[in-house]
Amino acid sequence: MVWQQAYDPLGNGLLSALVAGIPIIVLLGTLAFLKLTAHRAALLGLAAALIIAVAVFRMPVDKAGAVTAFGAAYGLFPIGWIILNVIFLYTLANEKGHFKVLQESLTGITRDSRLQLLLIAFCFGAFFEGAAGFGTPVAVTAAMLIGLGFTPLAASGLSLIANTAPVAFGALGTPIIALQGVTGLSLFDLSAQAGRILPFFSIIVPFWLVWAYAGFSGMLEIWPALLVAGACFAVPQFLVSNLHGPWLVDIIAAVVSILGLVVFLLAWHPRRIWGLNGHEAGAPARSSHRFSRADVVRAWMPWAILSVVVFIWGIPEVKGFLDGLSSFKVPVPLVHQLVERMPPVVANPTPEAAVFSFNWLSFTGTGILVAALLSAFTMGCRLREIGRAWWATLRRVRLSLLTVSAMLALGFITRYSGLDAAMGLMFARTGKLYPFFGTLLGWLGVALTGSDTSSNVLFGSLQRISAEQIGLSPTLMASANSCGGVMGKMIDAQSIVVASTATRWYGHEGSILRYVFFHSLALAALMGLFVLLQAYVSPFTKLVVR
Repeated sequence: MVWQQAYDPLGNGLLSALVAGIPIIVLLGTLAFLKLTAHRAALLGLAAALIIAVAVFRMPVDKAGAVTAFGAAYGLFPIGWIILNVIFLYTLANEKGHFKVLQESLTGITRDSRLQLLLIAFCFGAFFEGAAGFGTPVAVTAAMLIGLGFTPLAASGLSLIANTAPVAFGALGTPIIALQGVTGLSLFDLSAQAGRILPFFSIIVPFWLVWAYAGFSGMLEIWPALLVAGACFAVPQFLVSNLHGPWLVDIIAAVVSILGLVVFLLAWHPRRIWGLNGHEAGAPARSSHRFSRADVVRAWMPWAILSVVVFIWGIPEVKGFLDGLSSFKVPVPLVHQLVERMPPVVANPTPEAAVFSFNWLSFTGTGILVAALLSAFTMGCRLREIGRAWWATLRRVRLSLLTVSAMLALGFITRYSGLDAAMGLMFARTGKLYPFFGTLLGWLGVALTGSDTSSNVLFGSLQRISAEQIGLSPTLMASANSCGGVMGKMIDAQSIVVASTATRWYGHEGSILRYVFFHSLALAALMGLFVLLQAYVSPFTKLVVR
C-alpha cells in the first residue's frame, strides 16, 4: 500500500518543522552537551526519529522498521566498510613503524606543522575526496596527522574543516550528477555554477584551516603558502568545472595544488618554524633525516598504493565492470516505490526508490582493502600478521560501525518519513532572503544525511521549485544546495565518527563536534551571503549561469 508523506501534520508549518528537528537536537545535543558516547547518542536520536515519524508524521510502523533496516545496512556497506579498511591499512603501517619514517621524511619538505597540515589535510584530502568521497578523505588524513604527531582533537577537527571545498565535486562529480538527476537541469550548467561559487571558498579554507590551528598571527606568517595552495586548487576547479564538467574537477585541482605547494615550499619557508607545540626558536625550515631513500619509499608506498587504487576504483568504466561481476540489488520490502513525496517538495507525487545495492567488488572500501593487502606484502607482512591486524581492527571499530549504522538509519527515517522536507519547507518560505536560507538548507541536508549527494537528492527538486516561484535562477539555487552542503560535512555525525575512529579517539565525538561547529556554521553563513550577492547584487550577478 502506498503511503504519502505529509509535511505539516500539526497544522502549523513552524511547529511541524520544530518537531521534525527533535531527532537532530537529541543526537547533537547528547553528543555535544551531555557528552554521551557516539553510539548511545545515535541510538537515542534514532529512537526519537522513529517515535516522531510514527506518532506525529503518521508513517506506518512496518515501513518505519524497513527503512531503519535499510539505513543500517547502508551504514555498514559502503560507509562502515571504508572505515574498517582504512584503519586496517593504518594499523599495518603503524605496526611496521612506517609512520615515524613518514613523519621525518616530510621534514625534507618542511618542518613547519602548519604547512604539513596544509599539505596533508587540504591538498591530499582533496585528492581522496575527488577520487572516492564518502568519508575516505577524513579517515585517511586524520590517520596521517595522528602519525605526524597531531593530537587526536586537532587531527580530527582539522581534517573535517579541510574536507569542505572539494566535497561538491567529490567521488568523480557524484553530488552534481545526482543533483542533475532530481532537478532535470543541465549537468554542465550545474557544474559551471558550482564552479563559480566554490573557488572563492577554496582560497578561504586554507587560511581558515591554519587559523583554527595556529591562530591569526600563526596564519599570517605563512600566508604566501596558503595562497599558493588555495589558488592552485581554485583556478583548476573553476576552469575544469566550466569547460569540462564535474567528473575530474577535484582530481585535477588537487594534483595541481599538491605539486604547486611542494614546489613552492622547496623555494620558500616561513621566518619562524611552528612545531607541534608552537614556535621553535632557531629551528631549520627543513632538515635531513636518518632514513635511507628505500626506507622513505617503503613508508610512503602504502599511501601511494592507496591513492592509485582508490582512483582506479572510482573510474566509471572500472566501477561498471566490477558491478557487472558482483552487483546484486534488493528492493526494500514495504518501502520501494511505496512511499511518495508530495508537492510542494516535488512538482507531482513521486514514488521514492528504496533499493539496497550490494556492489561488493566496486565498493570503495573493497578498493581500500585491496590497497591494504598490496601494501602489507610490500611491507613484508606475513599472512598471520595480516589476519591478526584485520581482526584487531574489526574489534577496535565495532562501536564505530554500530554508530554509523544507527546514524544512517536516522538519516533514512528522516528522509522517508518527510521530516527533512518539513524542515526544508520552512527555509523555502523566507522570500527575498531565500538565496541565503536556501544555501543553509543544503548545509542542513548534509548535516542530516552525511552526504552532499544525499542532500542534493533530498532538496534539489525543492530548490528548483522554490527558486522558480520566487523568480530566481533554479540553476543558482540548486547549485547553492550542493555548495552550502559542503560546510555541513564538518558536523555530520557520520564524518565525526569516521574522524574519531581514525584517530583512535572514540568516545570523544562531542569534543570534536564542539571544536568544528562554529567553523561549520560561520562558513555556511558566508556561503549563503555569497549566493545572496550572486542573486541580487551586480557585478556578482554576472557569475550566474544563464
